[in-house]
Amino acid sequence: MDRRAISLTMPADLPPPGMRLTLDHDALIANWQALDRLSGTASAGAAVKADAYGLGAKRVARLLQQAGCADFFVAHWSEAADLIGVVAPGQVAVLHGPLSAADAAFARDTGLIPVINSLHQARLWQAAGGGLCHLMVDTGINRLGLPLAELGDPIVAGLQIDLLLSHLASADEDSGLNPLQRDRWIEVRSQIVHRRASLANSAGIALGKSYHGDLTRPGIALYGGVPCAALGPHIRQVARPEAQVIQVRELQPGDSIGYNATFTAQAPMRVGVVGIGYADGYLRCWSGKGAMLAGGARLPVLGRVSMDMTVIDLVAASAVGEGDWVALDYALPEAAALSGLSQYELLTGLGRRFPR
Repeated sequence: MDRRAISLTMPADLPPPGMRLTLDHDALIANWQALDRLSGTASAGAAVKADAYGLGAKRVARLLQQAGCADFFVAHWSEAADLIGVVAPGQVAVLHGPLSAADAAFARDTGLIPVINSLHQARLWQAAGGGLCHLMVDTGINRLGLPLAELGDPIVAGLQIDLLLSHLASADEDSGLNPLQRDRWIEVRSQIVHRRASLANSAGIALGKSYHGDLTRPGIALYGGVPCAALGPHIRQVARPEAQVIQVRELQPGDSIGYNATFTAQAPMRVGVVGIGYADGYLRCWSGKGAMLAGGARLPVLGRVSMDMTVIDLVAASAVGEGDWVALDYALPEAAALSGLSQYELLTGLGRRFPR
């Protein structure tokens, strides 16, 4: 028999991956409850686009639904399809709206709610038979949304609008654009027939009652991000990436680590090679800056982060050995300040090798 012709088959028990993404269910629910409370008389929905910012939309949506959340937002139709059977279709809105007749038909067939962003999308929706929809109006961010000058078009008057939305461009800053957008949104509310209205994202919730409307749409703060100082006391860390030590090494003075030898030992030291790297979203910006945690000790990253490996200092963790787990120091506000990445990138950039 030619052994080269033998195909690989999946073993009965596939070894578990050497990394994991722990989701603190209690912290996630507590964050939503805090944001719902801070929304005053408005209810808090949840942005679960991009697979719930990388944490697993199905699991996140189930947990938040159990906590009382009734409005969920995704970007693409494919993301909405992932939530069918998890969340009632009438509670899931697709922010990018219908881009074709097929999209509009899919929304009609499934009960998913399209967010109408343009007159073209409004025509697609009406041509498919129409029905309940959301309408995004651009009040100053100049991304998606119906321009104010087009609000008087007859096709808009024919829409059955549940939620009238707009989106803040600078809610995380003390910007004059915030009250300008709020005032435009309030004016639009007086012109367009709708059931509910929504303006505030995570940081927008902290701007106060006049920004809340009937529904707020938190995203990053649900998952442990702190987009503005006012939310800091209310938000708990949710995501904790972890990885295994795959080798322990003893270095001598003069030994260097990793590509281009950017770290050289000055004294005897014990180091660990951890099975995580930039292919997993732990990017090179962490080289010489990041740290991992074990048993209360902070273990600095040494040398350059590689595609699949990162070396850490184990001098303060003598009990950590091969096969043991270490946690990335990944509290989002602090990690963003240290790495130069946004809190959003820190979550959505976590790679596919982390089981969700």
